[in-house]
Formats: sequence, structure tokens, C-alpha cells
Amino acid sequence: MKEIICKLDNLGAAAAEFLETVGEERLIAFYGHLGAGKTTFIKALCDELGVEDNVCSPTFTIVNEYQAADGFPVYHFDFYRVDSLKEASDLGLEEYFYSGSFCFMEWPEKISDLLPEETVEVRIEPLDEVTRRITICM
Repeated sequence: MKEIICKLDNLGAAAAEFLETVGEERLIAFYGHLGAGKTTFIKALCDELGVEDNVCSPTFTIVNEYQAADGFPVYHFDFYRVDSLKEASDLGLEEYFYSGSFCFMEWPEKISDLLPEETVEVRIEPLDEVTRRITICM
């Protein structure tokens, strides 16, 4: 387990440290209450990966695909509005999960039974209005 404490004005450094910590792991599940900063941190991770696309939460589309600087896709999921495991499974999650590309997932608790064992769990906790604790469990 590793903790990163960061402020909103220092997300780039936190994102770089995070990516170094997860290394080759590509399945990243972000846990935290509404407004904890999951989407904001995923934007910082995408910036660090060289994504030039507009990064936003795929609340209604469930998944957004971005292009990283290395040419590989980055998948950003938001399972908040998923009503069943079947609905999530029908998205073809296995293809995404085993693509070798980053899969950043918000609200993964909605599909916990579908997550591969190697999924890295990340908890984001607000410490105050501008400071977050990011706990990485590998």
C-alpha cells in the first residue's frame, strides 16, 4: 500500500508518482465518494500520459476512449449509472480489460464481481478543500 498526499495545484507531480508506482499495471479502480476528485485525478493521469483529448467523466456513455502520446488508447469508465452486471458485461469489458491499455474506472464497486483479480484499487479521500489522500492498494 502506498499513499500520495497532493494538493490540487500539484496534481501533475502526483500523477507522475502514481504512474511510476503502478508500473505495468493497467486496470485501475478508483473509489471515493461523489466529489472526492476521481475524475480530476484521472484528468491529471491522462495529461501525464500525453492525452490531448478533452478528458471528462463518461457518466452517460459509460466509457470514453482517449489517445495517449504513445499511440495506445486509454479507457475511462464511469459505472455510476450501470444498473446491473449484465449491462456492464454487455459492454464487452473483457476486451477492454485485456487490451493492455490503461482502464481507469470510476464507481467500480458497481461491477466488483466483474473486475479481474489484478485490478489495482485506489482510494481518494479529501483531507480539506484542496488536499487529497490517494491510497494505492496493489
